[in-house]
Amino acid sequence: MRKFTKPDLPREHERRFWQAMRAGLSVDEAAVRAGASWSWGRRQFVKAGGVNPVAIAEPGGRRYLRFEEREEIMRLQAAGLGVRAIAREIGRHPATISRELKRAVGVRGYKASMAQTHADRGRRGPRHAKLATSLRLRREVQARLERHESPEQIAGRLRLDFPDEPEMWVSAETIYQSLYVQARGGLNRELTAYLRTGRSMRKPRRTPGQRRTRIPDMVMISERPAEIEDRAVPGHWEGDLIMGSKVSDSSVGTLVERTTGFVMLLHLPNGHGTLAVQEALVSKMLTLEEHLRRSLTWDQGREMTNHREVSKATGLDIYFCDPHSPWQRGSNENTNGLLRQYLPKGSDLSFYGPGMLDNIAAELNSRPRKRHGFRTPAEVLDEILIKDANNHGVA
Repeated sequence: MRKFTKPDLPREHERRFWQAMRAGLSVDEAAVRAGASWSWGRRQFVKAGGVNPVAIAEPGGRRYLRFEEREEIMRLQAAGLGVRAIAREIGRHPATISRELKRAVGVRGYKASMAQTHADRGRRGPRHAKLATSLRLRREVQARLERHESPEQIAGRLRLDFPDEPEMWVSAETIYQSLYVQARGGLNRELTAYLRTGRSMRKPRRTPGQRRTRIPDMVMISERPAEIEDRAVPGHWEGDLIMGSKVSDSSVGTLVERTTGFVMLLHLPNGHGTLAVQEALVSKMLTLEEHLRRSLTWDQGREMTNHREVSKATGLDIYFCDPHSPWQRGSNENTNGLLRQYLPKGSDLSFYGPGMLDNIAAELNSRPRKRHGFRTPAEVLDEILIKDANNHGVA
């Protein structure tokens, strides 16, 4: 039998602690709710990286003895009852009681707290994650994280890059667990800085902004042709601005092609007024071939007041989303989230010149995407351009 000088808190406390955390309580409040000290709660939180490291069963499960049952066994044994009598009292098989007493009886008799510690530590027995035991795989995953690829992208791309080496495959969940739960071993927690959020815990998304002033002669998204919706034809774009600090009043324009996910960024050194956005948008769009300039969907920001001039100069059909409906520009919203890894909220975005923005866009365009079978947007766009060139050549 293992000997422990001091019993741990029962896992029931952990279950209550993580339930309270999910309900929105602070670490200290959750620890109090669980019946433990705030220092214990902080240790649990730091050790687990802010996420529940184990699936802690709800009360009432019958596979394992609960702490309350162990306390009852201790009380009944102290009262002089035998194994079978104890089993009848708590509704367990006599063999379960017999094994429990053999494993957990010490020099001072059976103690429920020590028995629970024995069971919890045994159930948590060391499990070495795949990333902890494979140096080659760990280095590959770490390098891709440092390129700002997500765990899902890494997991999908590894299967493409190493099709005949299953030892180089790993699930996205394993990567997350190795990052957040340091007891699993493998990746350093510092690598979470390369994840999209950079956080140790997921937080609720932003609340919708205020309704903006309507723009004259808008064509609403409800009038957009079906071919744009199904992403079958390239050349349809979604756009928006991401804002810098209020002091600098800086911004960067973002454009995402719906079929490929290809990204272009607009340099706005003179603010994000109507004329500045018009000039930057026209200049960037005219770098594309005509068949890649079909439509643009934007929200109802006043920066697009000159949409008719933009349309005339570029040939784009321009559509506007409904108020408070960012999901209508889903590709662009997702990309803006990714861009915050490079262009942090509250920073002065005027610092980023056109060359820096082009480099950021190039890095995003070289990221593997699940919807493309983990090919990159740049690869998919190149295939489209080559196919178009061949078709024109045949014609």
